[in-house]
Amino acid sequence: MNAIYDIIGIPFGYLMMLIYRIFQNYAVSIIVFTIVTKIILLPVNFKTQKNAARMQLLTPKLEKLRKSYSNNPQRLQEEQQKLYIQEGINPMGSCLPAFIQMFLLFGVLDVVYKPITHILRFSKGIRKEAAAIAGTKLSNLRGELVIMNDLNDEPSKYSGLLDGEFRTKVREFSDNFTIFGANLGKVPSIHVDWSSRESIVLFFIPICAGLAQLIASVYSQIHQRKVNPNMQSNGCLTFMMYFMPLLSVWFAYSVPAGVGFYWIWSALFSFFITFALNHYFTPERTEAINEKEKEKARIYAEKHPEKKTFMQRMLEQQELANQQNSGKNGKKPNGEKASRSEMNKFNRDKIKEARKRMAEKYGDVYDDNDIDED
Repeated sequence: MNAIYDIIGIPFGYLMMLIYRIFQNYAVSIIVFTIVTKIILLPVNFKTQKNAARMQLLTPKLEKLRKSYSNNPQRLQEEQQKLYIQEGINPMGSCLPAFIQMFLLFGVLDVVYKPITHILRFSKGIRKEAAAIAGTKLSNLRGELVIMNDLNDEPSKYSGLLDGEFRTKVREFSDNFTIFGANLGKVPSIHVDWSSRESIVLFFIPICAGLAQLIASVYSQIHQRKVNPNMQSNGCLTFMMYFMPLLSVWFAYSVPAGVGFYWIWSALFSFFITFALNHYFTPERTEAINEKEKEKARIYAEKHPEKKTFMQRMLEQQELANQQNSGKNGKKPNGEKASRSEMNKFNRDKIKEARKRMAEKYGDVYDDNDIDED
């Protein structure tokens, strides 16, 4: 797991180092870092929002298919995939931002956990010496934060490292590693000391992170109901809308406060971007975009008939699975019972296909007439 943090953290570390050298404050650097990453991801978010808006146009057609094939799930799935192909829409297109956000989180965690590596840029040898003095290991994800806290408590122990340069730079950075007097390298606690400003600030960072995500989730659901008034209430979605922010609060109490601070701004900027894009993709504009995208998909399919889209491959796999299942249960792909002659033909075709594949594999000559007709 540490290898994943290291790999993803390298580019984010360089980005954070550059931002920190400009602003010389870690909290401000996290805000700017969030803005920069959101700008980088804006094309992805735009495409995702466009895909979601076009999916809204399909809702009446999808509902019609569900009613027509309510008793035939296989046929319903096939017809839905055909509809997606005709419209040039990938219903899985919204998954990409989720994966990107996950990788972003790994990078942010690594940068927050390892400021001596990514921002101060001390060599691994120096970091190992410092870890030995602090009684920790670099393999420990929180090792560098332990070094920083130990150095602030007993700075004289580190005077021999680079003739005191290590101690000076780490202490200077620690002074800028704060927000309202709270060290963002510390892990918040639910057992707050109300006499300590740092303890109070750290206590509220995870709560604010959860509230920011809750605002974004509630707005998203309100918008969905606005564009789709006939949408039925989904208990699972409602549960997730409240559960995920609560989960993020719990998680933010187990990681350095810098991660929760990043989540606050990430959720707020995501909310503003979603709000702006929702107002951009009006029904009229979405309809025009949809027609243009359908035409582009049609032209591309005509020019490149050999290239298949993701949905086309999915449909072919589904049809193949249905054919195989139909041979096992004695039914046609449409669910109707197959006659004996149809079953015999199906079995012969399967044998031919198997022999053909074996002949191609071993370089033999294949003849369709090798199988006797019934």
